[in-house]
Amino acid sequence: MNIPGPEPRTDAGVGAIAAAGGLHHYQRWLHTEYGPVVRFQLPGAETAVSVADPVLLEATAHINKRPERLFDFLAPLFEAGNLQVLPADEHTPLRRLLLSVLAGRPSHERHFARFTELTTALADRWAERPGQGPVALQKDLTALTLRMICAYALGGDAEDPDAVIAAFEDVLTEYLGRLYEVPAPDAGQEGAKRAAEALAHLRATVDRIVAAHGSGGGDRSDLIGALVEAGERPARIRDTVMMSLLAAHHTTGVAVSWTLHLLASHPEAADRVTDELDRVLGDRPAPEYADLRRLTYLDMVLKESMRLCPPGPYGARETAEAITLGEYEIPAGATVFYPFWAVHMNPDHWPEPEKFVPERFTPQEVAKRPRLAYIPFGLGPRSCEGAGLAVIEAQLVLAVLLKRFRFRPVPGHDVTPVERFVLWAADDILMTVSPRR
Repeated sequence: MNIPGPEPRTDAGVGAIAAAGGLHHYQRWLHTEYGPVVRFQLPGAETAVSVADPVLLEATAHINKRPERLFDFLAPLFEAGNLQVLPADEHTPLRRLLLSVLAGRPSHERHFARFTELTTALADRWAERPGQGPVALQKDLTALTLRMICAYALGGDAEDPDAVIAAFEDVLTEYLGRLYEVPAPDAGQEGAKRAAEALAHLRATVDRIVAAHGSGGGDRSDLIGALVEAGERPARIRDTVMMSLLAAHHTTGVAVSWTLHLLASHPEAADRVTDELDRVLGDRPAPEYADLRRLTYLDMVLKESMRLCPPGPYGARETAEAITLGEYEIPAGATVFYPFWAVHMNPDHWPEPEKFVPERFTPQEVAKRPRLAYIPFGLGPRSCEGAGLAVIEAQLVLAVLLKRFRFRPVPGHDVTPVERFVLWAADDILMTVSPRR
């Protein structure tokens, strides 16, 4: 049976995606119109199929190949091959190594105090600005989470953390900006030069830290240490650090921003979170690592936020052989899209999906749903290796900020989700922040 979808367009689908407000919005519309499996046009993909049914997704969970053309824009960031599209025989051992570090409790605990210091410093700055107008959540929180991942990936050996952060922002502006903005005629060359210099600075910084690992001493990076001990060549170590910064920067900050936005619009849920924080933490302003397991309602709130506003809106794989999805046959070489947002809004598994209901994530409710009904970090052998670290960071930041502040939406400020590599708010998320006590 033919896979349903819109009629082909002469522009390869670019106009339809733009008119919808980005690929994430377009995929939600496609599944509303055509059902759980939809074919659509996409530049760089000869056959593109989007799958929003979590039961059907199970048949794709083994696929270990990403479509190379869709990730070409990231290739200049890497020296030893684009890490986003490594072949399975190279990717599998690297993934195993990354998981041994990024998903491990010892590594999380070792960095927890530093993460707490950075979060507390942001809270202190917010506390010192009464009467100075609203806080731009995305701006401040993505800056915070970039500092956190820099501290984690580079350890304490970076000579000038602020210079590292500025350099990485220059790199992001240049390479990710190409996806969403048309540069001014005289800006292209200057931007490319600045990004090249910033990239060289980042690589030189990593080289110095790798050398410090070899001589011992310093506040070692667990990530770099594991790569050095595994005998990885310097270019692959540099690339892996760059990938970690890229993947972890915007995503965690955006997830926390959307969570605070949703709580500000649902005061009863916000009160329940703060009651739990007061009960678990008492007078302490920040949790210890062990406290996070006791913040069960905070965890449900974060999960429901990432269901409604998944930081990464979609994933993509390429079939090596034909596969069957229900009544449809997907050919070899097809690009299969995982539209996280559409999966999370599937009414067959999420009643009244537009509503913010943290109680969807009680153990009893989770047990009723298919395994892949909730996939904010992707699925299968290319899912996010840093998912565990990201959740720890987000829970900590939310706990510190919600223990200390109340958040109120700024009247008249529209919060509109758009696609900017992550699910971004077009004009940021402006919030009035005031002390709880």
